[in-house]
Amino acid sequence: MAEQPYLSVIIPAYNEEPNFKKGTIDQVPKYLEKQNYTYEILVVDDGSEDNTAKLAADFAKKHQNIKVINNPHQGKAETVKTGVLAANGKYILFTDFDQATPIWEIERLLPYFPEYDIVIGSRQLTGAKREKEPLYRHLMGLGFNLIVQTFAVRGIWDTQAGFKCFKGDVAKKIFERLKVYGKGRKVKGALVTAFDVELLFIARKMNYKIKEVPIVWHHMATTRVSPIKDSLRMLRDVIKIRLNDLRGIYQ
Repeated sequence: MAEQPYLSVIIPAYNEEPNFKKGTIDQVPKYLEKQNYTYEILVVDDGSEDNTAKLAADFAKKHQNIKVINNPHQGKAETVKTGVLAANGKYILFTDFDQATPIWEIERLLPYFPEYDIVIGSRQLTGAKREKEPLYRHLMGLGFNLIVQTFAVRGIWDTQAGFKCFKGDVAKKIFERLKVYGKGRKVKGALVTAFDVELLFIARKMNYKIKEVPIVWHHMATTRVSPIKDSLRMLRDVIKIRLNDLRGIYQ
């Protein structure tokens, strides 16, 4: 039987051809190859409409321990879930393709295991750095954090940073319980959603210990974020989470 990897890294990908050309994704295997623990990288393509799937396959051929999974387009929640359920690591990290938080920030998270079940990166805590962030993005984050604190997950100051690490068995149990963006849901285009809030809400319901850790985050210019439309969608997601809870769906 093959040795269980110490760390699985899940990288969701949707129309990432421009980011492939920037080469930032190359830093993930280059960093992990230098570590003294075993690892695997799972790139999960979310039904991209450009050359992402082919570029991901070529990327995997250049480095060791990389697997590419091709999904139909169902959004980030189902894309990350696919990677989590396929992962074999003792610990499972999901991180954004554009590496807004660089892979080496994992060094801030791993020391808190095994005391905690989930360790998440935060852009809000003292010691965190938010570089080149537009004012509208910062205001969006502050407003959404207030909503989350009030209605869903109190005591966690940044639910949306795409840099979260879990004990492997914990990740699988939580992701299997996601409801708001479940398998089979048809989506169009790139969606900015509150699936991270649902993850953490479920984790709290299951009494898992969560640690929030300050990280470095670089704003990456994108056309995928719509301040008004995405803010309304995320508000709707939080309301759905609360309604699901009242109906006993997360029991």
